[in-house]
Amino acid sequence: MSKTKMVGVLLVNTGTPDAPKPRAVRKYLARFLSDPRICPMPKLAWWFILHLFILPKRGRASAKKYAKIWTDEGSPFTIAHQKLMRGLQSNYDEEGRPVIVRVAMNYSKPFVVDEFAYLRDAGCEKIVVLPLYPQSALSTTGSVRDHVDQALEKLQWDIPCVVIDNYHDNPVYIRAIAASIKRAGFEVDSNDKLLFSYHSIPLVDIEKGDTYELQTGASSLLIANELGLDRVRWTIGYQCRFDKSRTWVSPYTKDVLKRLAEHDNARLFMVCPNFAVDCLETLYDIDYELKPQYFNDMLQAGRTIDEDSFHYVPCLDRSKAHVQVLSQVLAPYLSEE
Repeated sequence: MSKTKMVGVLLVNTGTPDAPKPRAVRKYLARFLSDPRICPMPKLAWWFILHLFILPKRGRASAKKYAKIWTDEGSPFTIAHQKLMRGLQSNYDEEGRPVIVRVAMNYSKPFVVDEFAYLRDAGCEKIVVLPLYPQSALSTTGSVRDHVDQALEKLQWDIPCVVIDNYHDNPVYIRAIAASIKRAGFEVDSNDKLLFSYHSIPLVDIEKGDTYELQTGASSLLIANELGLDRVRWTIGYQCRFDKSRTWVSPYTKDVLKRLAEHDNARLFMVCPNFAVDCLETLYDIDYELKPQYFNDMLQAGRTIDEDSFHYVPCLDRSKAHVQVLSQVLAPYLSEE
């Protein structure tokens, strides 16, 4: 009887600063914004602009934002990933499956190369990497692939390794997002409106063949269909545009919110299906920027506002539903060959 192979599962996401302090934020942003898939111009020119102008200013500004969402336990992003990892590991342990689950980040600790070293030393004979981006993009899943290749080369580790590209249309993922929207109070049999907000990407990436926009559209349609919504009940926006020197995928979430505030008397629910775990772009941007802007636009339009006018639907985060989603996404890659 052949020995069952130990499989390593590596969940990978973008990352977070070590602390909500300017120095730590600058260090994190320097790694992130130096990624060839992220920087908007030739490397040398970008280095000077990044280190002389962007990091000093953005490091201070972003540190203040991170301080608003930081917890006594540390970064909520880190905490959620660790609990998600333990939840998934418990599932495999209960099933008696020889699987080791770890978490890595592209631009902060724990790094991909360090977690690969851990999995190697643990005796793994196959690796499955799951980027926690349901909708893949050149700048996200593509970057994970780069880090995986670099890590394997650095470790000189020749091992079967697969990187899952996306799970934007996985039925369990679709049902989980739809269920989270209902749990947030969205009433299907009402005039409640739903805004799907996704992280934007540069239009030039679409021109290079990136299918991210197609995937965000497909996910939105599938989730809306799962909820049984007519097309007039939901719309799409894109947030987190990094710079104004390039054209980004739109419509921008801020513009969509303004239009909805001025012309719609329904309750609004906002969900961000491409963020697996709540992060700065959801925990800060929505509560401190987008929601106040929406309320202000409502006032300008002569509408009466209250807290029931706007609802944010949290990410799947560390929930049991999320563990189930990831288990289903990983299942075909963990089956015996």
